[in-house]
Amino acid sequence: MDRMTEQELTDDVVARFGNTPDERLREVMQALVRHLHAFAREVRLTDDEWMAGIQFLTATGQISDNVRQEFILLSDTFGLSMIVDMINHSSDTAGVTEPTVLGPFYVPGSPERGFGESMIEFEDDGEESIVSGRVLSADGTPIAGAVIDVWQNSANQFYAVQQPDVQPPTNLRGIYRSDDEGHYAIRTIRPTPYPIPADGPVGAMLVATARHPMRPAHLHVKASAPGFRSVATHVFDNRSEFLDSDPVFGVKDSLIVEFNPGDDGLLHCEVDFVLDPS
Repeated sequence: MDRMTEQELTDDVVARFGNTPDERLREVMQALVRHLHAFAREVRLTDDEWMAGIQFLTATGQISDNVRQEFILLSDTFGLSMIVDMINHSSDTAGVTEPTVLGPFYVPGSPERGFGESMIEFEDDGEESIVSGRVLSADGTPIAGAVIDVWQNSANQFYAVQQPDVQPPTNLRGIYRSDDEGHYAIRTIRPTPYPIPADGPVGAMLVATARHPMRPAHLHVKASAPGFRSVATHVFDNRSEFLDSDPVFGVKDSLIVEFNPGDDGLLHCEVDFVLDPS
C-alpha cells in the first residue's frame, strides 16, 4: 500500500468540511485548512515550533479581558486588521476619506459635545488644539448633522479606558455634529505617540522580530451620516515619529495632516471628512 502524501492529507481534511451546510462557512473553513497546511509545509514546521505556537495563542487568550483584547492586537500587528478593513471599507470613489483600523480602545457612548467644546477632562500638559473642518459628500456637498465620534490618548500615552483610576472615563472622548454648512470643531490636545500594550505575547513577538510597539500620534474618528457609508479613520500628525513604522500598519498618506500655531495661542488642524453615499 502506498504511503499517504502530505497533499493527500490536506485533501482529506478539506473534504471532511465538504458537507458543511452553510456555503460561506464551508468556503472559509476549506480555504483555512489549505492555507494552514501550505504554511506548515513551506516552513517545514517542527514539533517544538508547533507547540510554541499553541502556547503563544493560549497566552494570548489568557491575557485578554473585557478591556484588553490581545487577539485584536495580534491581528493588528500582523496587518490582518488592516487588510480586512481595506476589503470591507475602502471606496473606489476619488477623494473619499480612507479608512483605517478601529483599534482596541474604542468605547461606545461617548458624551455629546457642542460645536468647538473641549473634550479635555484631565490636565496632562498636552498642547491644546482645535481640530476643525467640514464633513462632505464625495461630490463636495456639505453634510449637515453628521456625527463625528472622536477619541484619543492623553499626553501621558494612555487612553482613559486604560486608566480608570487616573483619568475620567470620558476624557478625550466626544461626539460632535456638523452644522448646517458641514462644519465641525473639536477642542482637544495635540496627539502624542504611544506604545501598544507590549507586556504580553504580542509584545514578546515584537521584541523577537526586532519591531517596536510605538504608534505615531493620531486621533481616532468615526464619521457617519444618514444616507452615507460611515468611515472609521485616523488623523495623523505629520511631525510625529513612527509614521513609517506603525506597528499596526494604519498610516496612509492621505490621513497625515499639519498642526499649526494660531493667533489665539492654540494649535490648529484643518481636516475634512468625505463620505461615500450608501
